[in-house]
Amino acid sequence: MARTRIKICGLTRPQDVVAAVEAGADAIGLVFYPPSPRSVSVERAVELTALVPPFVTTVGLFVNPQPQQVSAVLDRVPLQVLQFHGDEPEPACSGYGRSWIKAARMQPGIDLVEFCALHPRAAAILLDAFVDGYGGGGKVFDWSLIPEGLNRRLILSGGLDPDNVTAAVRRVRPWAVDVSSGVESAKGIKDAARIAAFIAGVRDADD
Repeated sequence: MARTRIKICGLTRPQDVVAAVEAGADAIGLVFYPPSPRSVSVERAVELTALVPPFVTTVGLFVNPQPQQVSAVLDRVPLQVLQFHGDEPEPACSGYGRSWIKAARMQPGIDLVEFCALHPRAAAILLDAFVDGYGGGGKVFDWSLIPEGLNRRLILSGGLDPDNVTAAVRRVRPWAVDVSSGVESAKGIKDAARIAAFIAGVRDADD
């Protein structure tokens, strides 16, 4: 059985980065979308990424950014992967010399096959629930909206938490999972015990 990768997103505090890394996360996510309660400044992002060891990926999340915003972040923050969570077309995602992920906001009527075709150069497609705003809403979408046999790396997100992630991984068999609100004690404040329990739940599904 392939190992499901795990990203802990929306980290804002040094202790939360340390907790995610120590629990075995494959990636940490930093939000560069000012309306989000999990958004971090460039200065804080520099502080947080300094705590990330080799072989743990740092991901920067953007929502409909201006190119200069992304470039200004990349000038100072050592991000390996970019995540675009808004309505960005393919050309707006692929001009930064980084691997990138495109988020699909899942709701009835979405044609995921067509969505994937519109983003052929995306390293993976992240499936999140459609909510007001962008991400972090703690809402689970209908996993039956995911078509069978889709030949893309899929990252499952949207309302995952320690209680449902084992069932989610067993049902969807995604390439990776992504969690933010499901491991928090408050918006932007992660809970180390919930992070550890979430990762244990993924590993249980992988066995």
